[in-house]
Amino acid sequence: MKSGIKGNLTINGYGSSNGGHFEQVKLNGRGIVNGNIECVRFECNGSGTVHGHLKMQDAKISGSGKVKGAVEGNDFVIEGHGSVSDSVSLTNKMKLSGSGKIGGSLKADEIKINGKATIANDCEAETFKADGQFTIGGLLSADHIDIRLYGDSSVTEMGGQSIKVKGKKGRFFHLFKAFFPVKLTVKLIEGDDLELESTKADVVRGNNVTIGPDCEIDLVEYQGTLHQDDNAKVREIKKI
Repeated sequence: MKSGIKGNLTINGYGSSNGGHFEQVKLNGRGIVNGNIECVRFECNGSGTVHGHLKMQDAKISGSGKVKGAVEGNDFVIEGHGSVSDSVSLTNKMKLSGSGKIGGSLKADEIKINGKATIANDCEAETFKADGQFTIGGLLSADHIDIRLYGDSSVTEMGGQSIKVKGKKGRFFHLFKAFFPVKLTVKLIEGDDLELESTKADVVRGNNVTIGPDCEIDLVEYQGTLHQDDNAKVREIKKI
């Protein structure tokens, strides 16, 4: 780090501090930081709040931490209930376990969601993997997208080389499936190799396309191969 580092910042229980440059920042309890933070390591255990932007190498929120600004760094982990009011831009990994909310866009090399995520704008990655429920207000763009649905999810558009969407499996799930349907709702899905289940889409466009069970598609456009499950509804099919 550059000159101006103030050492470590630790707040236990109730307390507050101004922002600045630190080696390590720990908020244990209900610590509050007023201002931007730049640090190597950031940890929030409890219900801490940063009223400003966070720039770091590695960050972890455990509990219900909040960043009232943007987050920029290398790796970011949310466990519990974490929120960022602005965008998140990472050079490596984003891992969300529990419930997370991002008020802007999310960009990382690898994004992994286990739980429930809300992303207001676009989501961009090399690899996107979700086991749970999510809402993305813009475009989900990744080379490889792997989704396993555990609740209704939605995204405006999806694009990538390979896209897989699987419905929740298990005896308990199938028993109550008629009462609690699980769907991914999207306007446009476009990619090279597509394998879809439990998906409701306006347009699906790809090279090799598999439309699996519980899909509702208005239009499918494909170039190579198309496979359609008997339990899938497709209104129109075009080979282009």
